[in-house]
Amino acid sequence: MHHHPHPRERDTAAFAPAAPLASLVAAAECVPFISVPPRHSNQQLLFFFFFFFFFSFASPTEQLCSSFLLLLHVIVRTSAGDNRTTPNGAAAAVMAAATVGVLLRLLLLPVVVVVSLLVGASRAANVTYDHRAVVIDGVRRVLVSGSIHYPRSTPDLTLCCHGGGGGGGRRLQMWPGLIQKSKDGGLDVIETYVFWDIHEPYDFEGRKDLVRFVKAVADAGLYVHLRIGPYVCAEWNYGGFPVWLHFVPGIKFRTDNEAFKAEMQRFTEKVVDTMKGAGLYASQGGPIILSQIENEYGNIDSAYGAAGKAYMRWAAGMAVSLDTGVPWVMCQQSDAPDPLINTCNGFYCDQFTPNSKSKPKMWTENWSGWFLSFGGAVPYRPAEDLAFAVARFYQRGGTFQNYYMYHGGTNFGRSTGGPFIATSYDYDAPIDEYGMVRQPKWGHLRDVHKAIKLCEPALIAAEPSYSSLGQNTEATVYQTADNSICAAFLANVDAQSDKTVKFNGNTYKLPAWSVSILPDCKNVVLNTAQINSQVTTSEMRSLGSSIQDTDDSLITPELATAGWSYAIEPVGITKENALTKPGLMEQINTTADASDFLWYSTSIVVKGDEPYLNGSQSNLLVNSLGHVLQVYINGKLAGSAKGSASSSLISLQTPVTLVPGKNKIDLLSTTVGLSNYGAFFDLVGAGVTGPVKLSGPNGALNLSSTDWTYQIGLRGEDLHLYNPSEASPEWVSDNAYPTNQPLIWYKTKFTAPAGDDPVAIDFTGMGKGEAWVNGQSIGRYWPTNLAPQSGCVNSCNYRGAYSSNKCLKKCGQPSQTLYHVPRSFLQPGSNDLVLFEQFGGDPSMISFTTRQTSSICAHVSEMHPAQIDSWISPQQTSQTPGPALRLECPREGQVISNIKFASFGTPSGTCGNYNHGECSSSQALAVVQEACVGMTNCSVPVSSNNFGDPCSGVTKSLVVEAACS
Repeated sequence: MHHHPHPRERDTAAFAPAAPLASLVAAAECVPFISVPPRHSNQQLLFFFFFFFFFSFASPTEQLCSSFLLLLHVIVRTSAGDNRTTPNGAAAAVMAAATVGVLLRLLLLPVVVVVSLLVGASRAANVTYDHRAVVIDGVRRVLVSGSIHYPRSTPDLTLCCHGGGGGGGRRLQMWPGLIQKSKDGGLDVIETYVFWDIHEPYDFEGRKDLVRFVKAVADAGLYVHLRIGPYVCAEWNYGGFPVWLHFVPGIKFRTDNEAFKAEMQRFTEKVVDTMKGAGLYASQGGPIILSQIENEYGNIDSAYGAAGKAYMRWAAGMAVSLDTGVPWVMCQQSDAPDPLINTCNGFYCDQFTPNSKSKPKMWTENWSGWFLSFGGAVPYRPAEDLAFAVARFYQRGGTFQNYYMYHGGTNFGRSTGGPFIATSYDYDAPIDEYGMVRQPKWGHLRDVHKAIKLCEPALIAAEPSYSSLGQNTEATVYQTADNSICAAFLANVDAQSDKTVKFNGNTYKLPAWSVSILPDCKNVVLNTAQINSQVTTSEMRSLGSSIQDTDDSLITPELATAGWSYAIEPVGITKENALTKPGLMEQINTTADASDFLWYSTSIVVKGDEPYLNGSQSNLLVNSLGHVLQVYINGKLAGSAKGSASSSLISLQTPVTLVPGKNKIDLLSTTVGLSNYGAFFDLVGAGVTGPVKLSGPNGALNLSSTDWTYQIGLRGEDLHLYNPSEASPEWVSDNAYPTNQPLIWYKTKFTAPAGDDPVAIDFTGMGKGEAWVNGQSIGRYWPTNLAPQSGCVNSCNYRGAYSSNKCLKKCGQPSQTLYHVPRSFLQPGSNDLVLFEQFGGDPSMISFTTRQTSSICAHVSEMHPAQIDSWISPQQTSQTPGPALRLECPREGQVISNIKFASFGTPSGTCGNYNHGECSSSQALAVVQEACVGMTNCSVPVSSNNFGDPCSGVTKSLVVEAACS
């Protein structure tokens, strides 16, 4: 059985669940390992147990005394903040007990009864809300949340990988690691959608194990916001709906339709019952403090008319009737009925107001970046702007804010929506796709969260008071009536100009588009535009050839040592269950999304004098709803076309050569994720819908109404060629494997890269397809789909309103070349890699890479506030209030080995490309080396007292680039 700490006390020992009295008495006789819920007064509990201990010295039952003292031992450690309640500690407690005395069985019984009552009663939390905040056990809470979607990362406890490079035999966990980094980043809550399509038929295993994920969050001492939906959008295939739902008789999605409501209620009840069965709602002592029903329905509900409003009200009532004991929310639903809380989604939500004065101001999706599409440039959002949005929200009365995403992860398999959503769902999130913290975004937001938490006593005790400090500047003060608590936020919302303002008799400089946070209404502990956090630069290190190790030795990784086998996917119809019908059929209604692929096949007989011929040539026109189309004439590729994220429609015109007699026309239509957003998105089709026409100088032949034969999926899919454990005679092992030809399966063996750095495959050299590692799909790859040549910026100005196309990079380059392979997919020794290549490529060109931190950098000026950790409380700072540059190696066991660059004065540039300015201290390098080399972390005061003054009267900065090893 798993025990979970209450999320309000994040670093205390786990506590045991309440148990029947007989069980507890029995447990007392076999030295139980018990701790007490930290929410109760440890002093009261200690007094209680010492009282009984005092009256029990003469008992002959040493075993019971051991049990009691073990319990006492754990409580003492808990009260001291020690959560290392280990079996070894238990043994020590038992030994101590045996030497001290014994406990009367009669006196133990009331102890057990009271402990049982205390533990049972304490586990449940009462979660409500008022006009200011979510209220937990009568206390308003200022909460910071982040989205992590359980199926987009892996839960696994995996032994990986042997060999050089470190990390031999180390066990790696993705879910617990991501959750811990979230906690370290200052999060209180993890938010996740529930993905209907992956759970039915009933499946909660592996990456789908929602219960395990929620328990992992609880184990870290964090809360959960469970967004059941069950429509989730999320750039997920079909918005998270299972495609079979489309085929329920009489169904209409997301409206007042009995068939849909019955299925939606059935699944929602299944999720709630599963959570209740595992005791995971806060009302049961679990971590789930909020649930969401529906999702952004208010954005599109007008398209459904009165029936949409009736459905929305029904959904709200249905959710409340499930009696979870925690509040429900509806995002982007301005008319959400009481008691549901309507919440905001967007890049900024400071101007949002809930629809009732009794509801708190909550932000369920603060978009930390944006999603990537195949054929699109890579979006990113500057840390300064994201921090500005967060601070503005709490300044303007918000008390719950969630990053969408905090870790985006990977769209494994065929889970992407869109269409054309890329396999990477990195989202420029604070924790990147590979599970590494993205600096400075993660660190700067962590500092913002610390500053907000310093203000929490004022935020929960007082109402906001707003005042103008001048054009585009604003002060917000939270002050109690007795003036004992005060916090303030000073904002400059001007997108261009820095401002100097007067507040409470003091002068403050506010950079453009920034918020300063003053937990005591006097001292600035953080400004959102001034980043104290370090920057890290990461690189993907190719393992395809010999590489130099840190000790100058050469490593030649064992990759693809066995060579490549191949299997040819036949063109056209090869299955016995193919279907022939007159006319062209829409793809999703035909395949039910069982595969990306649908073959359309027909044939014509050519005599040579047809009006659509020009000699042996004709022009073929094929119109398709998308998403990708290939045309084969007599088994040979004659043309191909693709849609895009903005329009999936295809109109392919290509010259074709026909031969006398029978000619076979095969069209391979391919989906790249099903639509996931918009009114009636579930009815958006795909595939060849016509017309299909041959035309020449004297006439045309319309093939749209002729007989077509349909084959769902590929022969290789039916043969499970992607599963290396299933032997197939299709595979050919030959040194001369075919390359740059369409419709080829490839297979090889490889040795996993040593160490524990995140692994990716670089698919440069391939066209488009899907890849499997040890039978698990790592997703669709498409390195030949390039971003537009224009629209990117060399440097994105964080000032001014952000939008999804404001900050783009990698124009003219492949949208995605690197594809994440979770370490949990790998095994020691030999691994299998299988590819299905649709367009044509050369598998010998692909390479394995590992993600490594190349440099850590920081840039701090004399005008920056002190490091946030120097603030002990809202009223008191430590003895070093000045700005300081802080560096920390990203991995355990590393030390700063080299200072690559240091400059104090007016330096310029970015991490990896710094330059000295006209003004530069000659002492900078030596001072930083002395402070940092050989240390796991270091802090260097940014002051002329430390470096000398190379140019008086000028604001100076310190920049440092360092390496860790």
